Amino acid sequence: MLTLGAIGDSYGFCFEFAEPEFVAQHNDLEYIQHPEFVHITPGAYSDDTQMQLALAELIVSDLEWTPISIADQFVRSYKRDPRPGYARRFRALLEEVGDGSELIAKIQANSERNGAAMRAPIIGLFPDLQTVRHLATLQATVTHNTKGGIDSAVAAALMSHYLLYRLGEKTALPEFLAQTLPDYKWTESWHGKVPIHGISTVQAALTALLASDSLSEILQTCVAFTGDVDSVAAIACSCASVSDAIRQDIPDQLWQGIERTRYGLPYLQEMDRRVWQHVVTKAV
Repeated sequence: MLTLGAIGDSYGFCFEFAEPEFVAQHNDLEYIQHPEFVHITPGAYSDDTQMQLALAELIVSDLEWTPISIADQFVRSYKRDPRPGYARRFRALLEEVGDGSELIAKIQANSERNGAAMRAPIIGLFPDLQTVRHLATLQATVTHNTKGGIDSAVAAALMSHYLLYRLGEKTALPEFLAQTLPDYKWTESWHGKVPIHGISTVQAALTALLASDSLSEILQTCVAFTGDVDSVAAIACSCASVSDAIRQDIPDQLWQGIERTRYGLPYLQEMDRRVWQHVVTKAV
């Protein structure tokens, strides 16, 4: 999940808020230099993956999930490997604080943006639905303690949970979300540019998941929306990675091109193995 979410994130990062003409010309499953973010190397992942990785490490640590332990993990993950992609104010806060307690004391967690949703699919690996909802909500309250921030995180976690544990046909996923989160139009397809908004981002990811049974096509659909497409792709690819109804056909050039830094591909693959063993294998 982390690995394929990171491939979605890193490919989408090449097109984040790029002009539609650029996206249409280059959305061919090859990493490309972003036309404006020239300081970002193609194949680098963003905050989407770093924050999901933070939660993955919390899962395998066996620490109790509390606002402090979650915030501690966010701060630790950023400080050991600072990278772009974060909202300006949140990144400045991560630079400023020393630990999770200080982050919680200083943050204004009143955002409806997609930061809590983009990191939530990993929570869907837990086998108990009540646990999934509780942990997705808890981690969202640390940074996005609003209805939209929380509900979008719960929705992202529910999508991966539904697909992994085969709770129904992929086509019935919107109805499943509507049972838990009835205030949103899950059955309506997303069209057009995706804003930095939690529910909108999850709706776009859901639309992409329903559009194809090919992971590579799902990824291209995410990017074709334009807008905050790295977050859309991170969520959609994370969720699609655990579905046996979706062909895992990411092309070799995306595997070869993703970053291999200290916390790059090999580390993500190892963390995927550990999380799976820690949560999913125990449930089978």
